[in-house]
Amino acid sequence: MVRILKALGLGLSTASMLVAAAPMPTAAPELKNAVALQKRASCTFTDAAAASKSKASCATIVLDNIAVPSGTTLDMTKLTDGTKVIFEGTTTWGYEEWSGPLFSVSGKDIEVSGSSGNSLDGNGAKWWDGKGTNGGKTKPKFFYAHSLTGNSSISGLNIINSPVQTFSINDATGLTVSDVTIDNSAAGDLGHNTDAFDIGSSTDITISGANVKNQDDCLAINSGTGITFTGGTCSGGHGLSIGSVGGRDDNVVSDITISSSTISDSANGVRIKTISGATGSVKGVTYKDITLSNISDYGIVIEQDYENGSPTGTPTAGVPITDLTISGIKGTVASDATNIYILCASGACSGWTWENVEVTGGKTSAKCSNLPSGASC
Repeated sequence: MVRILKALGLGLSTASMLVAAAPMPTAAPELKNAVALQKRASCTFTDAAAASKSKASCATIVLDNIAVPSGTTLDMTKLTDGTKVIFEGTTTWGYEEWSGPLFSVSGKDIEVSGSSGNSLDGNGAKWWDGKGTNGGKTKPKFFYAHSLTGNSSISGLNIINSPVQTFSINDATGLTVSDVTIDNSAAGDLGHNTDAFDIGSSTDITISGANVKNQDDCLAINSGTGITFTGGTCSGGHGLSIGSVGGRDDNVVSDITISSSTISDSANGVRIKTISGATGSVKGVTYKDITLSNISDYGIVIEQDYENGSPTGTPTAGVPITDLTISGIKGTVASDATNIYILCASGACSGWTWENVEVTGGKTSAKCSNLPSGASC
C-alpha cells in the first residue's frame, strides 16, 4: 500500500494516515450467530447450587428433579429480563429450622411454569406442630414472588406440604398467576398459618384458576391496588380475605375484584379484617359470585377490631371500608355458625352495594353494628 501511494506522489505520513484509517474487517457471520445462540441457550440443572450460580447466563432454566439441601433457598432472583424457569419432576427441600424462603424469584418479564406432572414438595410434615409462625419450630416460608415486574407469570405449579405460608407476593407489578394447585391437606390440624396467597404493596396482580387446600387464608390482601382473584377453589382454610389491613408500612387496599370462586369446609367465606387502632384504607373492593358450603364460623365477616386472631369486640375507625360491593354471595354455613357478621365503627363504613346475598343455615348475629345503608346481617 505504501509503495503504491509513493508512486502516486504521496508522502509517507499521508500514506500512514490512510492505512490507519482503513476499516477493520467485520466479524464473521458464524461468530455473531455463536454469540446469539449462547444468549438464548436452554440450561438444565439437577443441582440447586449450580442453578443459582449459572442462572444469569441462561434464557431458559429447567429445574429437573432437584433435591434442595436443608436451609437453602433455590435462588432465582435477579434473573435476566425475559428468562423462563421450568420445574420438571419433583423438587424437594431438606429439613432445617429456619425462616426460608424455600424458593425465591425476581426480575422483569419472567415466566415460571411447571411441566406436566411437576411437584414442589415443601416437606412440611417435618415442621408441622400446630403452631405455625406463633411458636414451636421455626418454619420456612415457601415461595417468594418479590419484585417481579413487566409482564411476569407463574403457571401450572403443583405445590404440596407447605411448612407455613406458601406464596408471598410483594412489590410486584403486572404479575399473572394461573392454574396453580396448593395442597396442604396432609397437615390436618397440625397445619397453621399456611396461607396460600399473601399479597402486599403490589399492583396489577391477577390470580386465576387456583385450587387450594390449606389451613389459613386462601387469599390475604394486606395492601395493594388493581388485584383480581377469579375462578378459585378454596377448602379447609379461613376464606378469601382482605387484610388484615393496618400496622404495616403500606396500609392501602384499593380496586380489588374477587369473583367466580367457591369456598368449602372453611372457617370463613368472605372476610374483611382491619387492625384495631391502626390507620389505612380499604376502598373499591368487589366480592362477586362466590359460593359457600359447610362454613364453620362466618359466611360473611367484616370487622374493624382485628388483633391477630383475637378480635377486641370494639371497632375502630382508622381503616375505613368504603365503596364495597357484595354481590351474588350464596351458600350455607354450619348450624352453629353465623351467617353474616358486620362490626363497623361509627362512620367508618360507607358507600356499600349489597345485592343478591343468600347465606343461610346458621345463626343471625345480634352483635352487628354501624351497618351502612343496604347491608344486612
